[in-house]
Amino acid sequence: MTFTEIRFDSDGTSCAGWHFKTSGDALTGPGGRPVLVMAHGFGGTKDSGLQPFAEQFAAAGIEVLAFDYRGFGASDGEPRQQISITRQVHDYEAAVAVAQRLHGVDANRVVLWGSSLSGGHVIRVGAGREDVIAVIAMTPLTNSLATGRAVMAQYNVLTALRSTLNGVVSRVEVARGRRPVMMPLVSRPGGAGALALDGAYDSYVSLAGPTWRNEVDAAVGLELAMIKTKAHAKALRGKLLVQIADFDRYVPADAVAKTAEHGRGQVHRYPCDHFDVWPGHDWFDKACGDQVRFLERVLVSAVRAPDPAVTL
Repeated sequence: MTFTEIRFDSDGTSCAGWHFKTSGDALTGPGGRPVLVMAHGFGGTKDSGLQPFAEQFAAAGIEVLAFDYRGFGASDGEPRQQISITRQVHDYEAAVAVAQRLHGVDANRVVLWGSSLSGGHVIRVGAGREDVIAVIAMTPLTNSLATGRAVMAQYNVLTALRSTLNGVVSRVEVARGRRPVMMPLVSRPGGAGALALDGAYDSYVSLAGPTWRNEVDAAVGLELAMIKTKAHAKALRGKLLVQIADFDRYVPADAVAKTAEHGRGQVHRYPCDHFDVWPGHDWFDKACGDQVRFLERVLVSAVRAPDPAVTL
């Protein structure tokens, strides 16, 4: 399936997106077709494993907009490879506004899709919005303390201290208008990557597209400490699907389950690790199929008339 490249503005920065147009009408209602907005997780880019998901959604009758955050992939923005929770959430919101204006789209039937870090983003973006009728959070990062403990367990004490110091130095450098201190996003065990668990490097590289870069601002650990989704999950108006990997070494399963409870979400569990629900791995077909079936149920029951305030 082909896609159309688009650009859109987010806080004055040009972001890159792919529009997967559906040829099906099974989910088309009086207001038009539903639309799904998706972006990658921790340091990922849209060319790194999103397309197989998007193609399944488009085949089911859903328009899809996949995009890169500012500073990543094909999007503009400086400094590069710097994760900011606030900016990435703003980018999601900007992408939703663009998706609602796509030709033939029902602006009142918006779906948000996120995984890992972006799984927390979509819960925040969807909170309180009546036009967001469904949120899919696949192995979402929703609790900074639980995830922090899991990530820090991969380091020895010296490496952990060095990583924290580099993060503080990077924050100071950026505040002075200089370039951030960089570190590998992922490395093999014993390396200095932000993720260094056994198998992490191979999992990232197997998904990596041509725009992905194996580096990230060393202050990322300080940024992730800001993640809080409990209140946002409680404020969701739309339906929530939470997918949990029971043997997830990055996002503890019990923390994800609590998020599902706060958001009154439907839960699907899989006997696998964090990356096993991605394309090329054993549980992708099951996880993606569950997402499609969830959306078909929600979207068929939530056909609404178009909002006259939104120009399509």
